[in-house]
Amino acid sequence: MFEQPKSSPKPAEAENPTGFDRVAWCYDALAGLVFGPAQRLTQRAALAGLPPQAAPHVLILGGGTGWVLTEVLRRRPQSTVLYLEASPKMLARARQRLARECPQAAHQVAFRHGTQAALQPTERFDTIITFFVLDCIAQPELPVALAQLRQAQRADAPWLLADFRPARGGWRRWLLAAMYLFFRLTTGLRARSLPDLRTELGKLGLQPQQSFLFFAKSMEAVVFTESRN
Repeated sequence: MFEQPKSSPKPAEAENPTGFDRVAWCYDALAGLVFGPAQRLTQRAALAGLPPQAAPHVLILGGGTGWVLTEVLRRRPQSTVLYLEASPKMLARARQRLARECPQAAHQVAFRHGTQAALQPTERFDTIITFFVLDCIAQPELPVALAQLRQAQRADAPWLLADFRPARGGWRRWLLAAMYLFFRLTTGLRARSLPDLRTELGKLGLQPQQSFLFFAKSMEAVVFTESRN
C-alpha cells in the first residue's frame, strides 16, 4: 500500500508556473501530429533503465496525461508511484487513464498537484522520471529545482531523462524556438530556451550510463546514475 505523507503541502502559485491546463485536451494529439511516435519511443528507451527490483518506489514529475504512468506499471506491476503534476487538468486525465487501463493498481499511485517543490523533505525514491518536463523550467530556477529532485533520489537510484537536445543551428534550432514560442503564447511558459541538462545534472554528481537518440537526433533518452569518481 502506498503511504501518503502525513501532511500534504498546499500548492503555491509559484508551483504552477504554466497554464498547461489550456492544452491538456489536445496535448497528446498535438505531440503525435508534430513528432509522430518519436516522443513515446524516446520515453520507452529511457524506461529500460528502471531499477531491477520488483517493487521500486518511483517519482514521475510532469507526466502529463498519464501514458508514462501506465507504462511504468506495466513494466513494474508492483511498483508504487508518486505522480507529481503542476496542471490539474493533466492530473485529472492521468487519474482517468489509470482507472481505465490499470484499475488494479489504483492503490499503488499517489497523485499530487504541484512541482518538485511539493516534495516532502523526507521522501526518497528508487527512480526519478523526468520526461519532457525539465525543459519547461526557466533557467534561473533550474538549479534549485534539480537540487530538490536530487535530494529525493536514493543512493544508486537511476534518474531517467527523456527530452530534447540543445541545437546550435539548422532546423532543430528553429523547431525548438517555435515550440517555446507556442507554449509561451498558449500556456505562459516562462522558460525561453532549452537548458543543457547533461551539464546541469553533472554538477549534481550524476553521469550518463545509457543514451539513445531519436527524431533525427533531436530527442534523447538518458539514464543517469551517481558518479563513482
